[in-house]
Amino acid sequence: MRKIYTIGETVLDILIKENQPFTAKAGGACLNTSVSLGRLNLPVYFIGEYGLDEVGNFIDNFLKDNNVSTEFVYRYYDGQSALALAFLNENNDASYDFYKIYPEKRLNIDFPHIHQDDIVLFGSFYAITPEVRKKLIHFIREAKKKKAIIIYDPNFRKQHLHDLPNLKPMILENLSYATIVRGSHEDFSFIFGARDANDTYNNFSDKPPCLLYTSFTKGVYLRTLKYAQTFPVKKIATKSTIGAGDNFNAGIVYSLFKNNIRFKDIPNLSIEVWSEIIQNAVEFATHVCERYDNYISEEFAAEYKLD
Repeated sequence: MRKIYTIGETVLDILIKENQPFTAKAGGACLNTSVSLGRLNLPVYFIGEYGLDEVGNFIDNFLKDNNVSTEFVYRYYDGQSALALAFLNENNDASYDFYKIYPEKRLNIDFPHIHQDDIVLFGSFYAITPEVRKKLIHFIREAKKKKAIIIYDPNFRKQHLHDLPNLKPMILENLSYATIVRGSHEDFSFIFGARDANDTYNNFSDKPPCLLYTSFTKGVYLRTLKYAQTFPVKKIATKSTIGAGDNFNAGIVYSLFKNNIRFKDIPNLSIEVWSEIIQNAVEFATHVCERYDNYISEEFAAEYKLD
């Protein structure tokens, strides 16, 4: 059976609104995606690291309780699990302060054996972190060689703009491995100075991946060698946007798995299939924006679980 691997950092998200902390959640972009997929009973493995401390135990138990395999997680003793303070503004958009004490050795694991048509999701700052990049990229290269479906979400934040000249070559390399790239208007305006989906797509290589470009309430833009299409999204009252992109990604992975879409199928997907993929992704993201959780609810998952 094909497997799903998500690779990224883990944090304990502490949400703060009007200067008051009010909840704490296991977080990290790819972790959020993995929990939603686990709640759908999909075969998902999280690849990452967290400490042998109480925060790490909380995250580890939470993943296992949500059907996410932690077989490829590195538990370290000479550091502390990371914390993220998420400050919600009047629109419930988050800005972050991070607190991280990592060990000298990072991601000290044996990576899984990848197979054709497995699905791999990676991204965020973790994918361009020098301390883990050598091991991570070796796995991504192997996944590309084996013809796995690779989804890359740069999730590039403003606080890293000062170091963009050093980080951009790694981002471009990550883009070159991807089968599908999912990113926001904000991501690509920071990385490329891009104004829109077309501008972003023109910054890709000669053999560009499929691009799913999200632009707040303006819609989702699909750019492939065959299609340039825009899909609307409905306006909602948001409680938190923290897990929106992560669960959009979960909707993509779910759709690929549900429809048994293989690596060789991606270039020839019909616009009807892309429409279903994007509709599911929007539904997942919308549901999470209406809650203070970083992942889809058990009740929502029950409506989408496969037979």
